[in-house]
Amino acid sequence: MRTVLVTGPGGAGRTTLAAATALAGARRGARALLLTTESSAPEAVLGTPLGADAPTPIAPGLHALRIDPGDRFRQEFLAFQERAGAALDLLGASPLDEDELTELPGCEDFALLHALRAEHASDDWDMVVVDMPSAAETIRLLALPAQVRRYLRRLLPPERQAARALRPVLAQLAGVPMPAQKLYDAAERWESELAAVQRAIDDPGTSVRLVTDAGPVAAANLRTIRAGLALHGRRTDGVVVNRLLPTGSADPFLAALSGSQQSALKALREEFPDLPVHEVAHLGRDPQGVDELDELIDGPAAQIGTEGPDDGPRPDPWTVEDRLATDGILVWRVPLPGAERKGLGLVRRGDEIVVSVGRFRRIRTLPSALRRCTVSGAGLRDGSLEIRFTPDPDLWPKSD
Repeated sequence: MRTVLVTGPGGAGRTTLAAATALAGARRGARALLLTTESSAPEAVLGTPLGADAPTPIAPGLHALRIDPGDRFRQEFLAFQERAGAALDLLGASPLDEDELTELPGCEDFALLHALRAEHASDDWDMVVVDMPSAAETIRLLALPAQVRRYLRRLLPPERQAARALRPVLAQLAGVPMPAQKLYDAAERWESELAAVQRAIDDPGTSVRLVTDAGPVAAANLRTIRAGLALHGRRTDGVVVNRLLPTGSADPFLAALSGSQQSALKALREEFPDLPVHEVAHLGRDPQGVDELDELIDGPAAQIGTEGPDDGPRPDPWTVEDRLATDGILVWRVPLPGAERKGLGLVRRGDEIVVSVGRFRRIRTLPSALRRCTVSGAGLRDGSLEIRFTPDPDLWPKSD
């Protein structure tokens, strides 16, 4: 199955291009689904009202589903309230009714991840295209499952459940109640759901597609975005440059604007020589309906949505190089295309390492061999951060 996560700077037309990508897949015979949390924009682009209960047929092979974060929040809160009913009764709390529940900030993220997991696990689609939030929000959203799982493991380590038979005795000895089993049961449910979301994100057929306009700072903006995606191991499969004006206009204003766009397009190709850069023409209007979306996927943009999934599982891009025999060090290589030295940060905390790229940050547990080493330096070379580790004599196994 192919999953394409479409994102980019705000205002670049990512919703329109997400719809066009899904349509391109359907036109080539795939069973395609467009997922979106937006309300009015996708309906205007597709020319069809969308339901939140079931996918709406749009064209042969193409369906679209609008995710309702509020409905998802109400379902989850009511289910939690029912499970915690006994505890709430003891506290004298009054349960909340469905009609007085309003979603909290952040609910949209969890609703989108839940829908992505559910559709990825189904056999209904050959291709799922997700209309993601703006690029910075998308990077944080895709990092969320791993971050929450890390918090759960720190706060409620699974190995502590093995001692649950001793809790009554421990409670008497300590004089305080031990954590209830329900707390661990809830953590286990969350871990299972987050692990399923993580599998969908890490799947070899899942990639991120960047949508941008041809502005003067497009290349610089996408450079930072790609570095943030790479930090979290997300694969970028291409760049779509939207709303390009025709060249050779007799109008001086349009000719100058088109020239500026062509300069930006050249800069994008130079910035991303390893990625396909698709050109999408400006229609002179905002596309509305399937027929006008078809115009977007003709011509130079005809390959949108045609890339297939990778073969086999995708290896961890963070690789360890053994240079003990030659240099006495181990090197942990982190691919960070687009990263710049001035925006990099590196901190070791016990058995973890914290890598920052601009405003994006990732925490990774060190491989077992590197835990017995000290960090002796780091450098950015050819789009990769190389972290050098020197064996700690007090921890490194000694040969006879």
